[in-house]
Amino acid sequence: MKLRIDVLRHGESTLSHTLRGSTDDVLTALGQMQMQNTVDAFLTQSAAPIAWQSIFSSPLQRCRLFSQQLSTQYDKPLILEKDLQEMHFGDWEAKPTQWIYENFPEQLSQFWQTPTAFTPPNAESIWQFQSRVLNAMDSIQMQMLEKHWHQVLLVTHGGVIKLLKCLATQQSLDNILTMSAELGTLHSFELDTTKQKISLWSTCSENKSI
Repeated sequence: MKLRIDVLRHGESTLSHTLRGSTDDVLTALGQMQMQNTVDAFLTQSAAPIAWQSIFSSPLQRCRLFSQQLSTQYDKPLILEKDLQEMHFGDWEAKPTQWIYENFPEQLSQFWQTPTAFTPPNAESIWQFQSRVLNAMDSIQMQMLEKHWHQVLLVTHGGVIKLLKCLATQQSLDNILTMSAELGTLHSFELDTTKQKISLWSTCSENKSI
């Protein structure tokens, strides 16, 4: 059985100029509009009034509040999944990248180039992050199978989307920061439950699987 998972990144938030990670900031008016415009455009192209049978969301409010709005608007169940939260950046949480560069240039360079080998102080490692996100995907797949849902929406963060793209295209996690996941954009994946594989569905990417 193949399951489709559409993944929406939150829009601009009040701390978008920082490594906000697990910091719980809110959407700006522009961020709200970015997400709404993406959803409206997607649903306009969809054959059904709404393609999704359920909505899963990170509990951080820059994802959760918009998800609650969609859930109410389209009368779809909303499930908050804590493991869909963004990576925690430890001592670099909510710090502007310029500030980090000025104070810790070598460490920042290490993190950008080889995140598998360097973890910011007191931060979640890339391996811990991967394990957590995969736990979320396992939970989502199980619920989809139990409830016979074939297409759902995830509202989450850039790091989660980039990680999924790395896995789907069989790339090293050191390439995670080269993956695209712009604010307010939608990315689609296909889960093959018989082969335990995830593939990119998006037409802008090759359909590779792990």
